[in-house]
Amino acid sequence: MQIPGLGPVLVDDVGWYQSEPVPVPVLGGERCRIAVEGYDDDPAPEDFHAAIRTFLALDRSALTAATPSIFAYYRDVTDDIVAAGDDDWYVEIEGPHDVLDHIQFGDNPIVSRDSYGDRHVYVSLVCECDWEVEHGLQIVFRDGRTVTKVGPCDGHLTNAAAYADDSLDGVVYCPSR
Repeated sequence: MQIPGLGPVLVDDVGWYQSEPVPVPVLGGERCRIAVEGYDDDPAPEDFHAAIRTFLALDRSALTAATPSIFAYYRDVTDDIVAAGDDDWYVEIEGPHDVLDHIQFGDNPIVSRDSYGDRHVYVSLVCECDWEVEHGLQIVFRDGRTVTKVGPCDGHLTNAAAYADDSLDGVVYCPSR
């Protein structure tokens, strides 16, 4: 099987397609295996092709644009750590300009359609981050183009879906309090 933009893919143990490692410029050229979920049953696979093509054409500026939201997530987590008196987990990050230095980007982006909300195709990236070792960081790109959700890894593609609240449509980071 071949998926445009990825080339030959194999089925993994959960039934998703997995690409061979491909360079991902938005992640500094890191070679990643792209996972594709729900492709066979989708009525518009060309949406997947477009999202994959767009995601693989992004440069670092797409992540840079999201740093204020990522930094807000960092601040919320560290404020809770300080309030709880658990300084062992505290990491000092000066501002949005250096928050990306504290993220270990995942090497397995997942491409899937939002089957419950807006029906767009999203690319979701699960990352580790220095300030939240338990829940990590999820970065989601709508149509492979723009970061439209950041926060703890919860598997949701939008904050509207994560909180079952349509008023959060378009909100990139939503504090959990």
